[in-house]
Amino acid sequence: MNAPLAFLFDLNGTMIDDMSYHIQAWHRILNNLGANISLEKMKEECYGKNEELLERIFPNRFSPEEKKQMSFEKEKAYQTAFAPSLQLISGLPAFLEKAYQKHIPMAIGSAAIMYNIDFVLNGLHLHHYINAVVSADDVKNSKPHPETFTKCALALGISPANCIVFEDAPKGVEAAKNAGMKAIVITTLHEAAEFNQYDNILFFIKDYNDPKMTILLD
Repeated sequence: MNAPLAFLFDLNGTMIDDMSYHIQAWHRILNNLGANISLEKMKEECYGKNEELLERIFPNRFSPEEKKQMSFEKEKAYQTAFAPSLQLISGLPAFLEKAYQKHIPMAIGSAAIMYNIDFVLNGLHLHHYINAVVSADDVKNSKPHPETFTKCALALGISPANCIVFEDAPKGVEAAKNAGMKAIVITTLHEAAEFNQYDNILFFIKDYNDPKMTILLD
């Protein structure tokens, strides 16, 4: 494989293994509000913008201002819980450095708000690796709509066909497909069988130490 021109990373569950913390934070908050939702169902609902998640669970219950405040309170709880474990997924530091040395542009395309993205970029000193960031605040349409990834490609000045997306969630892989991009799936939260409907997946990895990763930088 010739080296791709750009790598696009989802953040949560893809660069850091933190999705269980998001699920648990939402599970506690929503059940305190009377959602009576299981952890498994909460896992299925953890995609898209926070305000969209709240609207799916509690249609027409909260004002936009209330949803924004609840979102922020959830992220504060998540960061407090996850901060002691904040680290990149195994093998990713070396992969980022090798891609950087080869001058491969890299971007983050995430449904997270910038408050959470900065938590990771600042906490792990990653700014010099990342050439562009597209957050929940930068798009009108969340994944599986392609807008997040097409905006990443535009910001990098790279054709979507020459971008490889790293994702951990089916909706994210679908967004990559809708953007005309290939994807690599990190199985931090979802099993490979949950992605059977997608034909744009190059391969699956448990972490970035997987030998298959070497073909991306040859």
